[in-house]
Amino acid sequence: MKSILITGANIVNEGRIRQEDLFIKDGRIEKIAGDLSGHTADIHINADGKYLFPGVIDDQVHFREPGLTHKAEIYTEAKTGVAGGTTTYMEMPNTVPQAVTVELLEEKYARAKEVSLANYSFFMGATNDNLSEILKVDFSKVCGLKIFQGSSTGNMVVDDIESLEGIFKECKALIAIHSENDHIIAENLAKYKAQYGEDIPVQFHPEIRSEEACYDASSRAVAMAKKHGTKLHILHISTAKELDLFDNSIPLEEKQITAEACIHHMWFSQEDYLTKGNLIKWNPAVKKATDRDAIFQAVLEDKIDVIATDHAPHTLEEKAQIYTKAPSGGPLIQHSLVAMLDFYHQGKISLEKIAQKMSHNVAILFNIENRGFIREGYFADLTLVDLNRPWTVSKENILAKCGWSPFEGHEFKSQVTHTIVSGHLAYADGQFNEEKKGERITFSRKS
Repeated sequence: MKSILITGANIVNEGRIRQEDLFIKDGRIEKIAGDLSGHTADIHINADGKYLFPGVIDDQVHFREPGLTHKAEIYTEAKTGVAGGTTTYMEMPNTVPQAVTVELLEEKYARAKEVSLANYSFFMGATNDNLSEILKVDFSKVCGLKIFQGSSTGNMVVDDIESLEGIFKECKALIAIHSENDHIIAENLAKYKAQYGEDIPVQFHPEIRSEEACYDASSRAVAMAKKHGTKLHILHISTAKELDLFDNSIPLEEKQITAEACIHHMWFSQEDYLTKGNLIKWNPAVKKATDRDAIFQAVLEDKIDVIATDHAPHTLEEKAQIYTKAPSGGPLIQHSLVAMLDFYHQGKISLEKIAQKMSHNVAILFNIENRGFIREGYFADLTLVDLNRPWTVSKENILAKCGWSPFEGHEFKSQVTHTIVSGHLAYADGQFNEEKKGERITFSRKS
């Protein structure tokens, strides 16, 4: 592998910003110091005036492969992530076929090894009847178990209470859960169908997939996790009410119950359905501005531990259908870091907190080995950013295979200039280098 010397960077890491040089050799960070100009390297990056972050680790993406590759592929979406500063992703099991056996799960890993420019891990999927298969998984090599306690794309919902109890009792891995109550959602949907038929105005999406539906499912999952001592991670929190379920009085390393916020729930609110329509239709739904603001505050106060995207592409043709037929989800991974940096420019969050929530805490929460921090001896997963290089999102620069973004037309104030993945300069000033693929990440935990 080529050695890399980065000079003059403002390194954002572990609560501090320091101007230092950094030397990378054999995929790892070999040296960090004030002046490394005496080092010779195959590649020299002059980072004067720029900010070096640990690479973003996105703990929730849907890359749609296998079976749904008209929307996205591991190859296209991993590249899209790298261009946005994401060096590692964890992908969800609701593909076709669903990743609910060890064999099917390993097929996804094999595909990523061939094509993924970013580092990767894949969640094992839970069903009502695959506990015996779950118990075969080596969770030192797999990020966690995903449970859909609420139907979404792929409809993998685990709705049998006895099955759910069994999983929480027997599975010693981290359980990541989509928490919505399907019965409450069905009742709400029937009410709106009675009034509007199939063509329900999309602004009622947060009334259908309601606060009550989210809180009911999340509170049940928390109660079950406490009963069985399960490590539970609740994904994409969308309501202020759910925040009472989480604790910020103990260090993350000691937490058994953690939470994730997604970019769209921190950026958009119910008023945006009038202009964005189905393009911001997600499950769980983007809700009130008060929910959005409370979620942001919970991120700052450490009730919510990590920030992710739930990157989940669909085609524009699919999104253009009426409400009851248009799928939920959208592309976000290219713009996650620059979106958070816009919040920095607005004075809402510090650079250090962004690094903590998008890199450090994900590594801690999932027990990722030797990643997520800028430390000597760690893998060189790094993102270099020019904080003052504005650019506007357009169809010409959207890289996701689906070809659209809810941010289209928005001018971001910052731009990712370089992304280094496991010591390989994978992206530099708009150009990709695909000579080396990303790596399968590992976890310091018992299987």
